[in-house]
Amino acid sequence: MVSTASALPRRQPLARAADEFALTVVLLFLAVTVVRWLRDPGSALYIADLDVALAIIGVVSGIILTSLMFSPPGKRAGGHMNPAVTIALWLMNAFPGQSVPPYILAQLAGSAVGTGLARLVWGRAVSFPPVDYAAIRAASTWQPASVFLAEMGSMMVLIVVVGFFLTRPGCARLLPYVIGLSVGLVIAFLGPRSGGSINPARQFGPAALSGRTTDLWIYLVAPVLGAVLGASVDHALNRRFRTRRALVTIPTAFVPDLPQSPSASAAAVQGPFPVRRSVCSPQAISRWRRIVKRSPTSCGTSFIHRIH
Repeated sequence: MVSTASALPRRQPLARAADEFALTVVLLFLAVTVVRWLRDPGSALYIADLDVALAIIGVVSGIILTSLMFSPPGKRAGGHMNPAVTIALWLMNAFPGQSVPPYILAQLAGSAVGTGLARLVWGRAVSFPPVDYAAIRAASTWQPASVFLAEMGSMMVLIVVVGFFLTRPGCARLLPYVIGLSVGLVIAFLGPRSGGSINPARQFGPAALSGRTTDLWIYLVAPVLGAVLGASVDHALNRRFRTRRALVTIPTAFVPDLPQSPSASAAAVQGPFPVRRSVCSPQAISRWRRIVKRSPTSCGTSFIHRIH
């Protein structure tokens, strides 16, 4: 369903932020849980080889992330669970700017609560090395500048991928799977090197509770900067194909409640990049409805377009 951001009751943006908070709590709780069982030497599932452990953690994390995006709260809120993603979607005119601050606050708070909940459930084992609240750590051979570039670059690529799928209606339904796969690969490949976080919320809670805050700024700033660069690249690549706000897939990924009124949509989600006025006009929506109903999508699958 599509709805007008300006006409929504004020409680709805807060309700979506609450969903985002709950999603991030679950994400961090499960992330710490997986690390606790795979990296605690006293665990029956302990894996001594860090590379193997992080490969498994990457697979499990990808599955968790995809599942949360498909969950009812994920469908309502968009399932960002990442402040950098929220900022990037706003920059790409796919998310209302007024919802950015509450989303980011919800994600960071959810990170701290989810990490603390894991400590409460699993006890002191979570706080001892090598688990250490699942705080991200770069390899000792990696310099801070290298870690920063790796985290920034991987997030930039991820946002470009997100933008590609959002501008192609038949592909957007695949986005949760693509995001889960991409994040899993980042964790498996960059985990033993830069840490493979690409999510400020993923590191915020664990770093705060473990006291490992020396390099926290890298994991907070680098993904956001990468998201900004990725949104800029997306804008450059898609100047002539900016229809994501007039296209809705089932289920929606990352975009919670898109504007219902075509005339109000641009104002509701307007970011710093210019948007063609014809994108969300009634004529454009009618045209896209006819095109999508009668044509196969760019991903080769049938697609039912619904605008309410």
